[in-house]
Amino acid sequence: MVKPMGPFVGRRKTAIARLFIRPGKGNIYINNQPITYFGNEIIRNKILTPLYFDEKFWKNHDFYVKVEGGGVMAIADAVSFALAKALASRSETVAQRIKEYNRVLLAEDPRQAEPKKPNRYSARRFKQKSYR
Repeated sequence: MVKPMGPFVGRRKTAIARLFIRPGKGNIYINNQPITYFGNEIIRNKILTPLYFDEKFWKNHDFYVKVEGGGVMAIADAVSFALAKALASRSETVAQRIKEYNRVLLAEDPRQAEPKKPNRYSARRFKQKSYR
């Protein structure tokens, strides 16, 4: 049995993606389902973006991703961050090409939604008053 490479972790908002890589035929599985079942074409292209920087490696390995939390776009971002980190850890030239394309793929985005406060409609909006 071949030992998998990983885990490589990607985070976006509340989504956390853990990526494991094994030798294979270039398949990508998200929560044990092929990527073709996940989202629409735009979301799949967002996930596959980092793989175009090292096609030789991509064609010879399978990618297994476990994702928890978040919405569909947050999951897509978290998976693409994990893939970019995995490819960048293998080769400095690939890391440089990813940075030139989009630095955020390696640096992640720390923004989170602000939590709702008590006695308010949302995180910042107060209830209206009719007097003043």
